[in-house]
Amino acid sequence: MSKFKNRWIKLFLLVVGLGAAAFLLGAYAPIFNQQVENPAGNTPEPLSQGAGEETRELVLYFSDEQAMCLVPEKRQVAVQGDNIGEAVVKELIKGPESHLLQRTLPEETRLLSLSVRQETAYADFSKEIKNSNYAGSAGEIALVYSVVNSLAEVPGITKVQFLVEGKEVETLYGHIDTGSPISPDRKLVKTGTP
Repeated sequence: MSKFKNRWIKLFLLVVGLGAAAFLLGAYAPIFNQQVENPAGNTPEPLSQGAGEETRELVLYFSDEQAMCLVPEKRQVAVQGDNIGEAVVKELIKGPESHLLQRTLPEETRLLSLSVRQETAYADFSKEIKNSNYAGSAGEIALVYSVVNSLAEVPGITKVQFLVEGKEVETLYGHIDTGSPISPDRKLVKTGTP
């Protein structure tokens, strides 16, 4: 009788053990599958995105160290809806990521608005865009064409009209006519990246 009782106890423990194992396997299966798919656990973190945002690759143009030409810098940015042009200008204001490139817009500059009509982007900047540190001809050329060439990378934009505090300005620093829309100047672009 005791042998029979011992078999039932062993069978009972085996069934309980298998049930517990099945439960744990079910509970930890997603973690197990994730580790099998990515054993090193080195999945890159996705860019933080809000509702309606999509990651876009932007091509931004910054000045080289000598302010002689513009150099493209690619950047992955979360963009809200169709506001690609706004994202471009805001990234230009942030400045380059490469230490080999120079910022082209004063850091304190704000983009007040950007609208596109008939392939012309109307970029309205705060008065800080007229920072005297950029007043030389090389600085003004870098500033203007950094904005124009970068925005011209956006589909549907071929020219840029500069506005300051909602008004057209004949020139920012006296060297380039900004009173009418400006087309990109590809001759200023240095091929290759820093």
